[in-house]
Amino acid sequence: MNAQIIERDGKPEWAVLPYEEYLQLLELVEEAHDLALYRQSKEADNQETIPAAVINRLLDGENPITVWREHRGLSQQLLAQQAGCDLDLIVQIESENYPENMEILRAIAAVLGVELDDLSIAGLSNI
Repeated sequence: MNAQIIERDGKPEWAVLPYEEYLQLLELVEEAHDLALYRQSKEADNQETIPAAVINRLLDGENPITVWREHRGLSQQLLAQQAGCDLDLIVQIESENYPENMEILRAIAAVLGVELDDLSIAGLSNI
């Protein structure tokens, strides 16, 4: 940093710096303020934050069960075990070639820690 210090009565009183460095400092202060607000909000809400990559996959139309399962770090086999169903059913659900089974979908939502609405898939109008 190229600051010029101006003293008064032998003590630093002013710092003069190039405008570009001032703008960089201003941006850093704003980022620090935003980060502090984010942390306060997260602590107050105690809610999970969802990475942009997950949101983007969902918005791109990927199967939400697959996206949430992978986000949670679960294999298809483990999801099937925890949801109380067969692996074949999970494979069918993720390939979107399956009959509606609300009981299984509720179990999957519970295992994934999401609302049933978060698993809405085209063709399942009554989720």
